[in-house]
Amino acid sequence: MTRIAVIGAGAFGRNHVRVVAENSRAQLTHVVDTNVKRAGDQAALYSAAGAASIDEIIGQVDAAIIAAPTSAHAEIGCRLLEAGIDVLVEKPIAVTLAEADRLVETAARHGRILQVGHLERFNPAILELERLATLPLFFEIHRMSVFTLRSLDVDVVLDLMIHDLDIVLALARAELSEIRAAGISILSPKVDIANVRLEFTDGCVANLTASRVSTEKIRKLRVFQPGQYISLDYAKQSAAVCTVGGDAGLAFDQLSIKTGEPLKLQLDAFLDAVETRNPPKLNGTVARRTLEVALAVLDRIEQHAGVVGKTLAAHTQATGWKP
Repeated sequence: MTRIAVIGAGAFGRNHVRVVAENSRAQLTHVVDTNVKRAGDQAALYSAAGAASIDEIIGQVDAAIIAAPTSAHAEIGCRLLEAGIDVLVEKPIAVTLAEADRLVETAARHGRILQVGHLERFNPAILELERLATLPLFFEIHRMSVFTLRSLDVDVVLDLMIHDLDIVLALARAELSEIRAAGISILSPKVDIANVRLEFTDGCVANLTASRVSTEKIRKLRVFQPGQYISLDYAKQSAAVCTVGGDAGLAFDQLSIKTGEPLKLQLDAFLDAVETRNPPKLNGTVARRTLEVALAVLDRIEQHAGVVGKTLAAHTQATGWKP
């Protein structure tokens, strides 16, 4: 049985605590949080120990799940990996590519498992899409959330859109050739809503929109490939396929998908990697590539904002208009 500590007992960390405690292949030993009461309260629910520092778990666990703020991923992750502890770190892998490289290099140097929590890759509907995808040529993806105070240390691109960037990069059959993006800040100092267009060398195009200031929660993906259109709802874990052919000229099928909690499926994959020592599908190198694209998207957003700023300044000078 793998002894696991969960680092971070916030909103999402509590979900990790529950899932580890419920898994028969794992033993939840510690919940770590700088808020000692929060750590203790979560630990007590499952007869585990609360801790205020990762120093208290070194030598006591085989693996750890990092659900701390993104800015702390590299520091915490590298210390754990250096101590011989396998790590599942929440997405994004880190804030910068340099930090991501540190995690990847440290895991390799110490022979440790490093898995990154791109949770939607374990959504049963996405697992089915991976099976059905042949030659995706057009993606249309919307990920909208109502505003909350969680994850405001990163932009909406690193908070929400990164899930879909990861999926598109996994399914596209060619290299990324162009990124166009625009985004604005509304309720936080970071970008809260963004629209992105990715183009690949084989002509595949992906349009992605992410918002954390929506009035409703939407998680939908549509993909078009030769002779086929697939529509997927992340939240409902459902998908439908429209295929050219048959007597009517068009066949429509609602896919039979066995639903499941992605977080539990992700943990099982992590435990498989820990037990077999085989690299996980969502390893540090894969997550580093997704982060690289996400950061490039943010760069394009900043460039676009500069162009808009110049346009507004010229308009103000010419007309006297002021925002």
